[in-house]
Amino acid sequence: MVDLEYIKECRQRCLTDLVEDVMPFWMKYGLDEVNGGVYTAIDREGRLMDTTKSVWFQGRFGYVCAALYNNVRKENAWLEAARSAIDFIERHCVDTDGHMFFSVTADGRPVQKRRYVFSECFAAIAMAEYALASGCMIYADKALELFNRIIKMISTPGFLPPKYDFEARGHSITMILINVALVIKQVCDAPVLDNYISKAVYEIRDYFMKEEYHTVLEMVGPGGELIDTCAGRTINPGHCMETGWFILEVARQRGNDPEMVKIGTQIIDWAWEWGWDEEFGGLINFKDCKGFPAQDYSQDMKFWWPQCETILASLYAYDATGDEKYLQMHKLAFDWAFEKFPDRQFGEWYGYLHRDGTVAQPAKGNMFKGPFHIPRMMMKAAMEYDRIINKVK
Repeated sequence: MVDLEYIKECRQRCLTDLVEDVMPFWMKYGLDEVNGGVYTAIDREGRLMDTTKSVWFQGRFGYVCAALYNNVRKENAWLEAARSAIDFIERHCVDTDGHMFFSVTADGRPVQKRRYVFSECFAAIAMAEYALASGCMIYADKALELFNRIIKMISTPGFLPPKYDFEARGHSITMILINVALVIKQVCDAPVLDNYISKAVYEIRDYFMKEEYHTVLEMVGPGGELIDTCAGRTINPGHCMETGWFILEVARQRGNDPEMVKIGTQIIDWAWEWGWDEEFGGLINFKDCKGFPAQDYSQDMKFWWPQCETILASLYAYDATGDEKYLQMHKLAFDWAFEKFPDRQFGEWYGYLHRDGTVAQPAKGNMFKGPFHIPRMMMKAAMEYDRIINKVK
């Protein structure tokens, strides 16, 4: 039985915190009014700790601001912030070989370049969402061009330096490009997008999903074989939750495709089985699929973003199946996250908690945490609550 009053309370909590707390924090303390774009190294009280800019957060912030304009309310400041972030990317963040930097100075001089293409992925979704918000379809073309460039970069031998001296497949890029393609499809229905989505979902099913371990692995051999090392046995429950709802979004766009629903919900079920902390609550960071101690130093911590992905994954799973176990999952995840992470004194959410839910460090942002997972979760959760409410009516 759906507790409609609880669902309405969750919806209101998300929207209130989004527009009165989380976004005002970043609009006040993060915007770079001089150079454009956004800073993310912000301490608990909103003080700037480091002017180095995360390039992928320029795209993430651009996407969030444009998506909020499209789905929450037509606030011009959000639209202008999205354009500022995109302009900063185009002016400063692309190297001569077409590969974006990982970090730059406040005024856009290169600091670091890494082997990954996540900066490009988030720039692409920012451009696509901005095209929808502004009506300027030039940005839809740019998003599609960037998607094609990403595919070329990751498929050209030697263009990106290998992470290891052996052949392997990575879960992260496979899953994130599903989401990138879904966002671009809003404004550009090119065949390459659907082709990639189908290919990536089946790669996850055929290579990364491991029935014998009840999980999706972060890295496998070229044929999907287990790499029997600490790194090769790593389970990241947060990534699994995110992958699950990405695939359920694909299922939804394809008429609740039963095969996609089965894949998405299986991944979510396994992520919950491995990741939910029955003793303290919250989704844990890392596990080893053979039960050995996970090697990452943060293995038993509770980071902000896996909680956000669990909240969304449980809502998508309920919508796809009608199984109320996912509403129970959602309630546990939502109540724990909204009790432990918000900073009611200075605003926004803490990012890093110890296993027991106490604060490990109080900064609101860095090169990896900033205005993305939390506002995206609040926006998309509100949309999912509306779907539930409308179905009950």
